[in-house]
Amino acid sequence: MPTTRRTALAAFGALPLAAAAPTPATARPAHDGRRTLFLAGDSTAAQKYADAAPETGWGMALPFFLSARLTVANHAVNGRSSKSFADEGRLDALLTAVRPGDLLLIQFAHNDEKSADPARFTEPWTTYQEYLRRYIDGARARGARPVLATPVERRRFDAAGTALPTHGDYPAAMRALAGQEGVALLDIQALSLALWQRLGVEETKTYFNWTATEQDNTHTDPPGAIAVARLVATELLRRRVLPARDVRRLGDETDALSPRWRSRLSWLPGATPA
Repeated sequence: MPTTRRTALAAFGALPLAAAAPTPATARPAHDGRRTLFLAGDSTAAQKYADAAPETGWGMALPFFLSARLTVANHAVNGRSSKSFADEGRLDALLTAVRPGDLLLIQFAHNDEKSADPARFTEPWTTYQEYLRRYIDGARARGARPVLATPVERRRFDAAGTALPTHGDYPAAMRALAGQEGVALLDIQALSLALWQRLGVEETKTYFNWTATEQDNTHTDPPGAIAVARLVATELLRRRVLPARDVRRLGDETDALSPRWRSRLSWLPGATPA
């Protein structure tokens, strides 16, 4: 195994074996002693269908890093922005299942950036922040804690091998909003950019959805999803969103690229809806 891979896996590699398919949001009695982490986001975090494998959203791997006291309800959907997710009624549907003490983790920007699509586009310093406030206010109104996560970075390098940011002002706008609203921020954009830089041009191909027929520099495969989920869980602990007892396996040094990983992640049967 190359030195770069060994180094990366020591810090960001996959974890031992446990199936962790996301749990649908269902109504629960208040005060039943359990909490749910709801995830609102786009395709980079979403649960995937069988026709998309090996493409893997980091939300599929997040339960590996959390204790059994927390349930992950992954509501992230391919192609959605902070605007379209809310405008389609998905935010309202998610909030009906939220209970006091739950968490709402919010990651958008990839599709907010699509200026040619009025159904999805938001402007970083105005409508993007306005829509994100709807998620924050909705969670707080239900007695839940909102958490903002800057978007995971794409795989893009310049000719000198420097990993490049691709999200424009959206991460900065989210950071500013987090400060204004007193919301915990997981800076996954900065952390993933640093990770891709450490891995380098060639090694990062094994963390993205590169196959014999596709060279996808936006969506991760199982090793990439696991690495990003580890970043998310580490930040949930570091920012004191979760106590140490609710986070696990951060120090494991299992080979993230082992073929057994694919058998431990669950894709939904059938094809991805349009």
